Amino acid sequence: MSIRPRQPIAVTLASDAPSSFIPSFDLGYTDPKDLRRRLRKYFTATFDRYESLFETLACDEAWYRSPISLRHPLIFYFGHTATFFVNKLLLARMLDTRIDPELESVFAVGVDEMSWDDLNDGHQEWPAIERVREYRAKVRATVTGIIDHAPLGGPIDWGSPWWSIIMGVEHERIHLETSSVLIRQQRLKLVQPHPDWQPCRDAGKPAGNTLLQVPAGKVALGRERSGDRYGWDNEYGSHAADVSAFDAARMLTSNAEFLEFVDAGGYSNPEYWEDEGKGWLDFSHNTHPTFWVRGMDGWRLRLLTEEVPMPWNWPVEVNFHEAKAFCNWKARATGWPVRMPTEDEWQRILDVSRANTLDAAEPDANLNLVHFASACPVDRFPQGEFFDVTGNAWQWTETPIYPFEGFEVHPIYDDFSTPTIDTRHNIMKGGSWIATGNEADPRSRYAFRRHFFQHAGFRYIISGKARPVPTSHYETDSLLSEYAEFHYGAEYYGVPNFPRALVELALANLGDTPRRAALDLGCASGRATFELARHFDKVTGVDFSARFIGQGVQLARGDSLRYLLADEGELTVRKSRGLGDLGLAAVANKVDFYQGDACNLKPAFTGYDFIFAANLIDRLYDPAQFLDSIHERLNLGGMLMIASPYTWLAEHTPREDWLGGFLRDGKEIRTLDGLHAHLDAHFERVGTPTEVPFVIRETRHKFQHTLSEATFWRRVR
Repeated sequence: MSIRPRQPIAVTLASDAPSSFIPSFDLGYTDPKDLRRRLRKYFTATFDRYESLFETLACDEAWYRSPISLRHPLIFYFGHTATFFVNKLLLARMLDTRIDPELESVFAVGVDEMSWDDLNDGHQEWPAIERVREYRAKVRATVTGIIDHAPLGGPIDWGSPWWSIIMGVEHERIHLETSSVLIRQQRLKLVQPHPDWQPCRDAGKPAGNTLLQVPAGKVALGRERSGDRYGWDNEYGSHAADVSAFDAARMLTSNAEFLEFVDAGGYSNPEYWEDEGKGWLDFSHNTHPTFWVRGMDGWRLRLLTEEVPMPWNWPVEVNFHEAKAFCNWKARATGWPVRMPTEDEWQRILDVSRANTLDAAEPDANLNLVHFASACPVDRFPQGEFFDVTGNAWQWTETPIYPFEGFEVHPIYDDFSTPTIDTRHNIMKGGSWIATGNEADPRSRYAFRRHFFQHAGFRYIISGKARPVPTSHYETDSLLSEYAEFHYGAEYYGVPNFPRALVELALANLGDTPRRAALDLGCASGRATFELARHFDKVTGVDFSARFIGQGVQLARGDSLRYLLADEGELTVRKSRGLGDLGLAAVANKVDFYQGDACNLKPAFTGYDFIFAANLIDRLYDPAQFLDSIHERLNLGGMLMIASPYTWLAEHTPREDWLGGFLRDGKEIRTLDGLHAHLDAHFERVGTPTEVPFVIRETRHKFQHTLSEATFWRRVR
């Protein structure tokens, strides 16, 4: 698809924002012309608003200096959302070529940190700002061209390729918020005011917070696929529960109310902090909320681009650990069982308040960027007898995110939710002043690391111990469980463990190849990565799916991998494996895992003596591109190993891009022929192809037996 770029649209000014910025997109329109027009406006208004946010950066340093050590510099996020459109449109087959492969390798992945001390940009060379602006302009032109001209048939729903465009817009709206948090954490001298981003100027002393009773009731959560609004995968399915009566604070916890905790020495008393919170506190050395500034004239509050005298009647914005410590302190001070609500209890508050802000043009809430570019007084927006059930600031809950019954990942974004389903990410509800689109929908389910900062506060409740939710370490995903067993579980029918067998075969063929650095491409759950680390100084595991990488990361940090195997019908078998069980614990410090696209790897992935690509080539969307460039990642004299059953499927690789498995002019073309056609320019094949068997267990009585052909290629040019 060839679409001519055009110049960026002028940025929308604040005075026009409420009428120009579409709060959400209704999927129910059936007239194609009207649907295209509305979708175009939905996309361009979001793209404009996102770019206007970055106009608050006052100088080049603001783009390239990371606001905090846990995150990339802001130039990454400026390019990332545009690259997301390209990647998803490629996967949805609405786009057939990349716009800028180099930039798209830099901006594709690497957004959410694994923990508070493990982000490592190394010596990443970030592109020039103007180049990224030009790239965004090309992406804008590409997407609007698709909206205007691509075939449009049937509704836009979960299974439609047009879903990728809605997904891209909603993804950019998420980053509109998360980038605003980073700008808020950037050094004040590096940012500047902007007419689109003016805060509330109403501040004073808050009214006293009081408690309201929320009667017992039932909650039913979950979206239907036939709904008229976009949803992320974790919102679909169903969940129902009975909720006991409880008392809830009428307002969000204000800065003034939180000051009592600070003045009581809350940050210096470890008795108020959970174990994970103590770890974060030791790392951060915080003595007060991150956005509070202690000045000569008293407390001030850091907003997006300025500091203002502390608005004591605004909601305090803290991470989960701080909110939990406050609740523990208040419980001890009052003798009441004080805590944050669970997701179910928050839903009861919503039901009782009857807050309905989803479709309002000017909602009775500080939401959708309609009112301010900041929080506002906690008693400004009543919703029933409560205030700010939705809007103003996100509200932490006690609930780690978990999948609803019937949960499925979306095929073109398999790592939106699943990396967070690990008991380490808690759900936030209600949205903030900058929450728009899906974020502003009360049905949304966003989960962040508990040390994470968002425009988030909390509402406390008085109730007994929170009811536990179903925990899940990807246990609902049969594919993840099958691969966990395939990599780390039992051997079946006398067939040796496949990743280990391939590594042993590789060692027999490497000869005098140096053993310094190895790359495991398509590493999946990571067994071969660990096995290679027995013999190499350093091994990098890369996979497109963060779900698979999560298993390797979990094992590398010393945790056990727990998973459920299908047994018979609804019966399952619970299993647990650790590196110590396999004699691999000693090599964990030699292994790193990254998410990446084998067809468009980041520049940092180079300089390897050995590249291991097992059962990968027939799952790539562009295997030729992979083969034509892989020599750039390998040292001269280094070895490439390709193993594959050559199971070509159009759902993974377009038919015209298969390397083999078809007739051409009456002649059989096999995958080995295709490998030679692309690799002979830089490689010579070593030895003869070797068939390596593997068995994947599906159920107690069903197994998949396959042969993978392994070939070795030494880089000679």
